[in-house]
Amino acid sequence: MGRLLAACVVHQLHDDAGTVGTTAIDKRPVDGPVKVGPLGLYADVQADRRHHGGELQAVYAYAAEDADWWAEQLQREVPPGWFGENIRVSGLEVSRAVVGTRWRVGAGADAVELEVTKARTPCMTFARWVGEDGNGWVKRFSDARRLGTYLRVVRTGRIREGDPIEVLEVPAGAPTILERYEPPE
Repeated sequence: MGRLLAACVVHQLHDDAGTVGTTAIDKRPVDGPVKVGPLGLYADVQADRRHHGGELQAVYAYAAEDADWWAEQLQREVPPGWFGENIRVSGLEVSRAVVGTRWRVGAGADAVELEVTKARTPCMTFARWVGEDGNGWVKRFSDARRLGTYLRVVRTGRIREGDPIEVLEVPAGAPTILERYEPPE
């Protein structure tokens, strides 16, 4: 069983050199419960809706185990939300999750059900946010294969830090998100 370490929403919009001109990658943990609707966590936004968000990318999950690896590689702290994730989790297979896997976050009537859809594709906005050379960071993040996963919301509800995460179903024979992943050029 996994655990929800943090639920993160946009803290502040920032100017960005990309075509949209702004970014909502600055996600930070919220205190207390947060509602989760069909398009993700309430109070969260995506500045570039052409590439982020929507029903198949409603929630972005990142594993604490992968974040710890990056903290060591980068020699810096990578707090929850630093990767632009909506949820930081532990004890689950995230970057090698099987497409269609379903998670229940929380318990009781407010529990949320999420379904793995695809890997995150790193972009230049992410590279600028991290403060590393654009193409270098995108390739480095992609090559590390610690991408995190997008999820769609199957059942709405509320989540909060500390909630248990139960894997409800792993489809037999389905590919992993990495098997479907196409690295950016």
